[in-house]
Amino acid sequence: MTPLAIATRDLTRRFGDFTAVDRVSLAVEAGTVMGLLGPNGAGKTTLIRLLLGLLTPTAGEGQVLGHDLVREPEAIRRKCGYMSQRFSLYGDLTVAENLTFFGQVYGLTGPALAERREELLAWAGLGDLRHTPAGQLPGGLRQRLAFACAILHRPALLFLDEPTAGVDPVSRRRFWDRIYSLADQGTTVLVTTHYLEEAEYCDRVGILLSGRLVATGTPADLRREYGEGGGLDRVFLNLAQGRGERVPGSGE
Repeated sequence: MTPLAIATRDLTRRFGDFTAVDRVSLAVEAGTVMGLLGPNGAGKTTLIRLLLGLLTPTAGEGQVLGHDLVREPEAIRRKCGYMSQRFSLYGDLTVAENLTFFGQVYGLTGPALAERREELLAWAGLGDLRHTPAGQLPGGLRQRLAFACAILHRPALLFLDEPTAGVDPVSRRRFWDRIYSLADQGTTVLVTTHYLEEAEYCDRVGILLSGRLVATGTPADLRREYGEGGGLDRVFLNLAQGRGERVPGSGE
């Protein structure tokens, strides 16, 4: 039986009277590319922050890589990589300096850090730009650098929070090739997106609406159960309308 990288039960986070994550029960097997699909404000980022131990649950429980969310958040963060929506880079530092800084944050030093930095500069095609300030890079190259920073320490689990927002289609396709490469090496990836076509690339998809995980399964399973012969766009629309939610741009 494949071990679970993520296992939660009724995970909940409230901010005053607002419930951002509402009783989410999620199981993600190791080595899976798991997509979380939902509109802005659905609770995707809050859920990631709970799974990283950056926020304490209001209720419920969970384990990530075998560690308890509440009791062992530091152990979880040591084993995980995180690429946030805003590509958390330091614009005044060069490409190489950003890699060095994040490597040191993750505990890499000396020759091990230097070797890994050079490996990732080559892997991301950024070797000729090593002395360029990160703030001067175009969006697609900043994305590559942020991704490289997130995987410096070879995390067992990688969280990617809407990593391709605002990036051109060619760069998005290349980015997904990198995700597949990591998954082939055994890394578990949880990626949030509001791009329906990106959800098709995932092994499994969870649809999050107003903090609730309303459906999970392979893209094919979801199309079969909720799609009425259509694609994931129809799945998403049907689930949203079934909950009385208005989908921006749907005209309905």
